[in-house]
Amino acid sequence: MVTCYCWLLACTANAAHDWPQWGGPARNFKVGGPRLAKTWPSGGPACLWDRPLGDGYAGIASVDNRLYTMYRSAGREYIVALDANSGKTIWQHHYPAPFLPKTDLQPGPGPHATPLVAGDRLCTAGVTGIVHCLDLATGAVIWQRNLVQDFAGTVLFRGYSCNPLRYGDSVILTVGGEGQGVVALTLSQGNVKWKSQNFDISHASPLVIQFHGQAQLVVLASRCIVGMNPDNGLLLWSHEHPMTGGHIASMPVWGTGDRLFFSFAYGGGSYCLQLAEENGTTTTRPLWQNKRMKIHHSNAISNQGYLYAASGDFGPKLFSAINLTTGKLTWQQRTLGRCSLVYRDGNYLILQEDGQLTLATLTPESLKIHAQSQLFEERAWTPPTLAGTRLYVRNRSRIMAYELPAAEP
Repeated sequence: MVTCYCWLLACTANAAHDWPQWGGPARNFKVGGPRLAKTWPSGGPACLWDRPLGDGYAGIASVDNRLYTMYRSAGREYIVALDANSGKTIWQHHYPAPFLPKTDLQPGPGPHATPLVAGDRLCTAGVTGIVHCLDLATGAVIWQRNLVQDFAGTVLFRGYSCNPLRYGDSVILTVGGEGQGVVALTLSQGNVKWKSQNFDISHASPLVIQFHGQAQLVVLASRCIVGMNPDNGLLLWSHEHPMTGGHIASMPVWGTGDRLFFSFAYGGGSYCLQLAEENGTTTTRPLWQNKRMKIHHSNAISNQGYLYAASGDFGPKLFSAINLTTGKLTWQQRTLGRCSLVYRDGNYLILQEDGQLTLATLTPESLKIHAQSQLFEERAWTPPTLAGTRLYVRNRSRIMAYELPAAEP
């Protein structure tokens, strides 16, 4: 391990600013915490530590001064807990994970999914559909399921990538197939609490929204997007779309009040549904479609009626702002290309796929860059994790921690 900077004076992230799952506390890539300074030292944010890690795109969960992620090495998948202050391994669990037939992991062998911290347990999903529930403190296996062997679930060309979602006493996963498009497993033993719906899955992860006082589980599947009751899997609404699951990777975004946005590349474009409540029933209607906004596998963030994300697949990559009411693109620019982003207190931390980090303000009118720093050169498809003033990032071979300057009081 290479220690880049003495971390003894760095502040420990407050538990209220933990990042326990894909997308952060609310699964929307927004997190509270100290205000960040808009200027950085000439060499960029201070590197606290930098250490080797195996291959993969799994995100980094951060809870109580520990980090949790996954990687692949020599045909095995590793689940690892690290000390957030030093990067040292606290525990790891590994298991054989031979690739499934008819999959092609050339863009990266996975794992793809971010571990989920659920109380004193850690839930993970590997690229071959092997799901674990581990003791958070020790890494001991509590239960394990294989979504392909146990359920004959959908096998996608690029492997399994659903980020586990906690709801109450269960962990929810997309599986695919007749009567089991989505499956809820009990956190205690991994038993099936409910399974529901008849569709093949996509690479996109589910989320829970609140609409008129009701929790709704939103799942972007192959050729449809649905709303379900997360307590029992009951279908609340469904809307068809034209794209097959293997070409869908970006999680839907719940916008202001009643707007549900989803997008895919490969010619698919972006869509927005408007939800309404009529006599206790949720209805949906298409609000708009825009073929010029097409999110490949990056995340998107909604703020004050607008959505910001990188658009493009194999052609030009355009960072874009779009109006969630009209579907009108208010600006697009090539500076940032394909990237992922995190929101804090009016500003965005944007990690480009070439390893450059940008601090910017995004508005419906413009992109204003405050600071930039080249963190590394290798491909960065994993969204960064922000906890307090700590930023944790990874590429396909290393994991790093940086201390971001805080704003003056």
